[in-house]
Amino acid sequence: MPDPEKIKQFAGKVLGLYTGAMLTQLIYLGYKTGLFEASAKGAATSEELSERAGLQERYVREWLAAMVTGGIYEYDPATREYTLPEAHAVLLMGDHANNLCPHSQMITHFSTHLPRMLECFEQGGGIDYSEYRPGFTECMDDVWRRIFDDQLVSGFVSAVEGLEAKLQNGIRVLDIGCGTGHALNVLAQAYPQSTFVGYDIAEDAIAAANTEAQVMGLQNVRFEVKDVTSLEGEKFELITAFDAIHDQREPETVLASVRDALADNGTFLMIEFKFNSEVQNNIGNPFAPMYYAFSLMHCTPVSLASGGPGLGACWGEQVARETLGKVGFAEVEVIDSPRPQNYIFVCQR
Repeated sequence: MPDPEKIKQFAGKVLGLYTGAMLTQLIYLGYKTGLFEASAKGAATSEELSERAGLQERYVREWLAAMVTGGIYEYDPATREYTLPEAHAVLLMGDHANNLCPHSQMITHFSTHLPRMLECFEQGGGIDYSEYRPGFTECMDDVWRRIFDDQLVSGFVSAVEGLEAKLQNGIRVLDIGCGTGHALNVLAQAYPQSTFVGYDIAEDAIAAANTEAQVMGLQNVRFEVKDVTSLEGEKFELITAFDAIHDQREPETVLASVRDALADNGTFLMIEFKFNSEVQNNIGNPFAPMYYAFSLMHCTPVSLASGGPGLGACWGEQVARETLGKVGFAEVEVIDSPRPQNYIFVCQR
């Protein structure tokens, strides 16, 4: 018979997991309805808050009850007012990298694919990337947009010695798996002497990228729908890939193509998740459970659906280094990014 105390402890853990799952859905609702922004204006009753947000009071009241008992809001029974603490608000609203609400949208999106995941477990295969769009495109844009605005120039670029000076002087830059292109648009605006190209297989993402570039009035950036397993023709002094290699159909082919597309003395920056390739070495890493789950729900089935190896988001530094060396990158330096979840692999031919 198992130890009753251990059963009790694990029951508490499961309760916490299920509670967190439900509160994630409610954070998504608060994000999409503007309740967090309305709450930031000051303490309010459910009636006052629903009026501020233009929402139905009965639903707002039940949502607030979960927020209070879940430790996200505070409640004063004497005044019947609900308060979103400032230390919580900074992580739940605003156009900055600290806003964690976009992750609730990602998690909610992945839940819609659970029936297909059951089929994959039972029958094998994967889920084609097209089945995730356009929802996944929007989620990825939402998660990364604020990060690029806050940290791309001052964090990622500045972390690589000498890179900012090259961009200021003018170089040719390619981003593979560029998604909605916000990273390149930010760079194109910051470094007008350089020219930028973005490739992605998602038509909806490329359309959004081109639209944003036009709105921003950028003349030094362009985006194309392209399979990056072949990059023949142009040469680039800098090629980047933000979390885009591990779910490729042919990651080694893509990396070999990237190496061949680098100009002499060119640099490839591969931004990937900061994990060890052996699962036991990720025990205790607070990001590991969530990113293994993200990997299961998207990265792995997308790769397997196209006949790929299914590396997964947590393929880790060791396998990444081995793969980069296999395709001919002679020098690979791994440095920290401004995000604790990511490494920057700085690769030279």
